[in-house]
Amino acid sequence: MVQYLNNNNNFNSGFAAFMAAKNEQPRKTRFGTFLWWTFLFLVAWWIVGLFMGPAPQNNAPAPAESIVTVDVSKVPTVKMESDDIAFNVRGLRISKIDLKNFARNSHDDAPITQIDGDGFIEIGLTPAGTTAPIATTIWTKSGDNMVWRNADGVEFTRNVSADGYLIRVTDTIKNNSKRDFTFAPYARVLRAADDNSSAGVYTGAIAYVNNDIEHNDWRDIDKKSYAYTTTNGFVGFADQYWETIANIDSPDQTMHMKKQGDLYDASAAAAPISVAAGKTQTITTNVFSGPRDATVLKNANATINGIVESMDYGWFWFLARPMLWAINAIHGFVMNYGLAIIIFTILIRILMWPLTRKSYTSMLAMQKMQPELQRVQKLYANDKQRMQMEMMRVYQTHKTSPMSGCLPMLIQIPIFFALYKALLISVQMRNAHFLWISDLATMDPYFILPILMGATMWLQQYLQSNKSGSDDPNSIAAQTAKTMKWMPILFTIMFAWMPAGLVLYWTVSNIFGIGQMIWLKHKSK
Repeated sequence: MVQYLNNNNNFNSGFAAFMAAKNEQPRKTRFGTFLWWTFLFLVAWWIVGLFMGPAPQNNAPAPAESIVTVDVSKVPTVKMESDDIAFNVRGLRISKIDLKNFARNSHDDAPITQIDGDGFIEIGLTPAGTTAPIATTIWTKSGDNMVWRNADGVEFTRNVSADGYLIRVTDTIKNNSKRDFTFAPYARVLRAADDNSSAGVYTGAIAYVNNDIEHNDWRDIDKKSYAYTTTNGFVGFADQYWETIANIDSPDQTMHMKKQGDLYDASAAAAPISVAAGKTQTITTNVFSGPRDATVLKNANATINGIVESMDYGWFWFLARPMLWAINAIHGFVMNYGLAIIIFTILIRILMWPLTRKSYTSMLAMQKMQPELQRVQKLYANDKQRMQMEMMRVYQTHKTSPMSGCLPMLIQIPIFFALYKALLISVQMRNAHFLWISDLATMDPYFILPILMGATMWLQQYLQSNKSGSDDPNSIAAQTAKTMKWMPILFTIMFAWMPAGLVLYWTVSNIFGIGQMIWLKHKSK
């Protein structure tokens, strides 16, 4: 992509001169041109932020509700686990969910913990006309179940099981009384904010409402509460790599997202369920706590419908998905994500070769026609319309145009942003080592890759520069060429804090492009 963005020749030779003749642009100072290009890049970066950020919401705020601090220390804690997670069950509450397959970081092998500290997941029932278990209720152990009976003779049996990253809570209500009662199921997820939120990846509260994903980040919830009504769905929180959500298998739900003290609360309350005298009702609530991985979420989707849509691939999802799949597939052979990105980059450049070759060929043709273009510019300096016509005739004679190199650049833009998103959300890339880099999903700690990227970008500019450019140092083409020399520095600074995997892609792409350019120049001679 870089070779098109910083193509001096396109500006020196044809495009700038063509546009100058067409629009009769006044000449600009060197400093003014630099400010103009800087402004363009800042605007582009702002637009990227809009693309990557969550869409604003406009929902009715939920009524204020305070958390009642209760002492659950007397409630026995039961430790449970599956092949993938381990967690604590304390009455209605589930907490300290350890993801056994993921270490905290490259220096700490302890598992990542979800819903820790004061956070918890509470799954319960709101009764009408009777009582139901609360957070401080002490249940009676009965095999794999927990049992509690109220004063009216209603018996509650709870079974908690785990499979993979799914926790299933099954509540059986047996009404042994002679009266009918109703119980409204609820589930709430309380946790602290994510202090390590990554730019470009949505983090915060998440809900699946009427077959659509709703997002509200931490700052949104700081300002106001949100409420949704839906026939079914789930609610919870998402981080860059993980998510924890609760799904009540019951219709007509109201979901709330709000801040409670120092914690954030995402809850769902379903419509009341009637339990007639002498009858039994069963309510199932599913909890997912695990990685935001396409394969894992696809398996969980069979139990919690819509969870697969919680993956945030961005605007260019149609490119990000196959890119992520391709990188993971290559990793299966080379067993290193750094090498996988390098191979993937080379494959992309090979696929782009027909367009790249056309662009390079056009660039070389533009360089050869420079003397003729300069002659036209000097000859018709006082007749802009005639200059434009003569320049168009020159382009037609050489079968090229100043816009011939734009298509490869336009194609590379969505590829770049899609790969940026894919690398940010890839949990496999987390803690992935490559040479001196301990985590390809974070910035290069020594800034080696950004410097290499800037150096290769400068070398591309040098190879693409037209040594027989205009002799007028104040011409628009000359001023633009001088401004473009700042691009390697600007890009180096901009990429210094980007994921190392993305900078690796760009650097390898530059190196491969340099090789292609040298080969084409040699062939043209």
